[in-house]
Amino acid sequence: MKYDFLIVGSGLFGSVCAHELTKRGKKVLVLEKRNHIGGNIYTENNDGIQVHKYGAHIFHTNDKEIWDYVNSFVEFNRFTNSPLANYKGDLFNLPFNMNTFYQLWGTKTPEEAKAKISEQRKEMDGKEPSNLEEQAISLVGRDIYEKLIKGYTEKQWGRDCKDLPAFIIRRLPVRFTYDNNYFSDNYQGVPVGGYTKLIEKMLEEVEVRLNVDFLKDKECYQALADNIIYTGPIDEYFANKLGKLEYRSLKFKTKTLQQDNFQGNAVINYTERDIPFTRIIEHKHFDPVDTKHTVVTEEYPCEWKEGDEPYYPINDERNMALFKKYRELCKAENIIFGGRLAEYKYYDMHQVIKSALNLVNKIKEN
Repeated sequence: MKYDFLIVGSGLFGSVCAHELTKRGKKVLVLEKRNHIGGNIYTENNDGIQVHKYGAHIFHTNDKEIWDYVNSFVEFNRFTNSPLANYKGDLFNLPFNMNTFYQLWGTKTPEEAKAKISEQRKEMDGKEPSNLEEQAISLVGRDIYEKLIKGYTEKQWGRDCKDLPAFIIRRLPVRFTYDNNYFSDNYQGVPVGGYTKLIEKMLEEVEVRLNVDFLKDKECYQALADNIIYTGPIDEYFANKLGKLEYRSLKFKTKTLQQDNFQGNAVINYTERDIPFTRIIEHKHFDPVDTKHTVVTEEYPCEWKEGDEPYYPINDERNMALFKKYRELCKAENIIFGGRLAEYKYYDMHQVIKSALNLVNKIKEN
């Protein structure tokens, strides 16, 4: 059977494309390497608790059209991301706001907090930051840097802050209001019943084949369709012939606990360098349910190696130069490359959806 479109990958980008093309009367086949749909937003039901298998995902956007779009498939709750930071047993609100400053210094007014930060930034007066540590201190001062940024960042990147470039932190959000809402977007939430439900709705009229590795028999699968949309790693498509693009990866340790509430919050960051994980996620707080058990996940950043899940592209000069060479190779292929891995780009979920919708509209015009 010949298809109009073959889509490689059933993550958000591939699923939006599949849904929209099917809606326009195209015959679509989706191939998925994993044994489930949804890519990294996949959620798994653990006796009523929706477990974010590949790390926490909170949908947020200022784009009403995109918000209405996702809500046309499933209902979203009103979850507001208000993480905490644990530093040596003390808890601090995030993002940095008046609650944080009170917890750090006892300051009660915006003027007091501004004066304290200004005083702490003085050590960088007249200096151009040459690394991440100096950049962070120049923005928020030493106390916030030492307690809430340093250890967490070093775990994230696997390097000392003095060895990381300043541009990684261009700005740090500082709020002089008592507001613990991490995102400033107008719309925010998590799908009731989990993200898998969202993808299932998108793909309910689409043929999907799981456990299929497109790259293992590329020519055979390409012959199935007139058009291909590829959402996997761009370097792997070309068999890494120019070299491998680098990523940071994550490992997860997930436990089911026989208690109804472990930490009282969805996300708590651990900002000490000596604690190996960066945060603990308690899944039931994203989509609240009344259960006698809870599920928690410790998140461990790590260097990416063959076989690991690629999470965060390392967009330094070497990798971006290599990516541009792969993009040049794409021009000779009769294939559309799109999504986080194919574009070697970190995307928020609303940006992925917008990009997929734009692609389908472009296809329609052609």
